[in-house]
Amino acid sequence: MEHNNIVTAAGDQPGKGLALAYLAIFAAVVFWGLSFVASKIALETIPIFTLIFIRFFLAALLFTGIWLKTGFPRLLKKDWIKITLLSLFEPGLYFYCETKGLSLTSAPKASLIIATIPVFVLVAAVFFLKEKASRLNFMGVAVSLIGIGILVAGGREIEWSLSGEMLGDALVFGAVIAASIYIIMARDLGLTHSALTITGLQSLFAATLYLPAFIWEFPQVKWEGLTSHSLWALCYLVIFATCAAFFCWNYSLTKIRASSASVFLNGIPVVTALAAWVLLKESLNAAQMSGGALTLIGVYMANMRR
Repeated sequence: MEHNNIVTAAGDQPGKGLALAYLAIFAAVVFWGLSFVASKIALETIPIFTLIFIRFFLAALLFTGIWLKTGFPRLLKKDWIKITLLSLFEPGLYFYCETKGLSLTSAPKASLIIATIPVFVLVAAVFFLKEKASRLNFMGVAVSLIGIGILVAGGREIEWSLSGEMLGDALVFGAVIAASIYIIMARDLGLTHSALTITGLQSLFAATLYLPAFIWEFPQVKWEGLTSHSLWALCYLVIFATCAAFFCWNYSLTKIRASSASVFLNGIPVVTALAAWVLLKESLNAAQMSGGALTLIGVYMANMRR
């Protein structure tokens, strides 16, 4: 969910930079779509807290290197307090729920559930920020929830107990709620601070937050059992899913509207599904694909403006 921190361009900027901006969006969508598969591969031999800590520790080092050249961000005391609080939801709670959920459920299903974040943000904005939404938006919410129900049930008899795949789905939903709370609370930060500053500080806070859990888990890590696949997946998560995708997304938003760019984020589950099918041999059955399609249609409807 690295794509939550965005800056808004004034409008679509014509010229040769526009093609490069759309190429950057495409790259970001691919990077984030593959991140679900990379996490599954990394989790084969790297424990959850160790994976999350190393990912954000290395990302924090990269951002620190950038700040050494550009200058460290200067924030007001109230902004430091707010970013610290927000970091408890994301990356804190969000990445634990997403990563733990991925260890129990399939990557395509997890990515489709994560895709409903805009729907829950809309609902929260209506109830807590008193924002207005159209009937079509509320129809989109209903359609996406029906799609998620079909996706989770998957056209098969399911065990109604909070364990196994069902627990994984529930944890991924927990990540959706955490991200939605974060986005609602963080809206004003993007008006006064760059996405680089917010994302970099989040990486720093995440590494600090997960350090105690990493220390506790460290003796249990079987370092000799780490595979090259897991290590390459970890490198991918740090370099591409956390850093490169952010830079691509941030660049694209200097050329085109955020509302225009956000439509492309619905392609993330498609990338995940294809990659999981090729690399993990995971796939959705016909009922789950129908539910996934309904979910994406509902997300699009929920975010349409007149």
